Amino acid sequence: MRIAILTANTQVYKEQEEDKSAKVIRDIVEEAGLRVIFAKALPVDKKVLSTVMQRMADGNMADIILTTGGAGCAAGDCTPEATSEILDRAVPGIPEAIRMHMAHLTKRSMLNRGVAGFRGETLIVNLPGKAKAAEEALKYILPELVHAAELASR
Repeated sequence: MRIAILTANTQVYKEQEEDKSAKVIRDIVEEAGLRVIFAKALPVDKKVLSTVMQRMADGNMADIILTTGGAGCAAGDCTPEATSEILDRAVPGIPEAIRMHMAHLTKRSMLNRGVAGFRGETLIVNLPGKAKAAEEALKYILPELVHAAELASR
C-alpha cells in the first residue's frame, strides 16, 4: 500500500523547523509494512494543499494521503478546507474517532478540525500537527485506514 505524507507547516516548508510529525508518521507506516512513496512539507496555503492532494489522488499516486498540521484553530489553518474542497466522499467517522480517542489524553483534541474522505480511490486523512498527537492518532486508526483503502480499490 502506497502512502503519501504531507506536512502543512510553513516554517517546516521554509526549513526553519524540523518536521517531527512526518518522521513519526513515516516510522509508524513503515513499521506496519506500508510504503511511503512521497513525503513533503508544504506552506499552509489552501490552494497549494488542495492542488497537491488533488493531483496525487487523480494521478493514482497514493492509496492513502496523510496530512499533518494546519487543522487547528489558528487564523491561517486551512488543511480541512483544502481537503474538503476536493473530496468526492467524506468519511466523518475517521476524524470523529481520532478526536474521541485523543480526548482521553487531552481536552484540546476538541480543537482539531481535521476531516477525512475519498477522492476517487485515494483516502485522505488529516492528522494532528503535533508529533505526539499524530503518533497517538495514527496508531489508533491505521488498521481501519488500510481496510478502507483496500475496500475502495475493489
